[in-house]
Amino acid sequence: MLSPSRRFRYPGRMARLSVNLNKVALLRNSRRTGVPDIARFARIALESGAEGLTVHPRPDERHIRGTDVTLIADLMREARPGKEFNIEGYPDDRLMAILRDIRPEQCTLVPDAPDAFTSEEGWKLDNRESALAVPFIAAAKAVGCRVILFVDPDPAVVSKIRPSGADGVEIYTGSYAAAFREGTHALVLRAIAETARAAADLGLTVNAGHDLNLLNLPPLMDAVPFLAEASIGHELTADALEMGFAATVAAYAKALAA
Repeated sequence: MLSPSRRFRYPGRMARLSVNLNKVALLRNSRRTGVPDIARFARIALESGAEGLTVHPRPDERHIRGTDVTLIADLMREARPGKEFNIEGYPDDRLMAILRDIRPEQCTLVPDAPDAFTSEEGWKLDNRESALAVPFIAAAKAVGCRVILFVDPDPAVVSKIRPSGADGVEIYTGSYAAAFREGTHALVLRAIAETARAAADLGLTVNAGHDLNLLNLPPLMDAVPFLAEASIGHELTADALEMGFAATVAAYAKALAA
């Protein structure tokens, strides 16, 4: 049997870059001028090497708004499904209404409450979480979405993913990024690699995201050469303040293809 890295390796070991536009929207929302223009930055991302766009429309609309989701879907209409739209969120009636309206290629489910500051904890899929997630996964797949579950770097949770009906995982990399800044990332990177291999062995899609940047991406790609996609927003937006948005997107796409 082929190893996961051979079975799931992209040509040239290339993972897809999905640019998360939340922080662009957060900056826009600090004024009433509509600047920066979400549509303009979505186009720049797609033209500069991004293979997809990600949004997380929270109920308080503190960054991405419902109108942005529709706008981006319309903007991407001719590029999809080659360029994918990924909508993140908590599995509730509001998110399901968005999925039915937009029909994105991918839906990434997070277990945090809608008022959470950010997504920093993955699904455990205990009895309570399974009762919430499993029916939603089935409904989202009926809409036509690939369903990804946000998980911690813990191989033990992977065995619960396939029975849930989900198509894959997005491994939380925030703890890896924090350890990388301290030079103490070896153990968490190993946990990420083991989680990724366990998921790939089950035929699951393996994505990653949270605080990834141009410095910590190369070791991650070495550890998980069969990574399918990385969703990146905060660090990419911060780098763009120095490098420019188009150049930064191109640099991240190149890092994921290296």
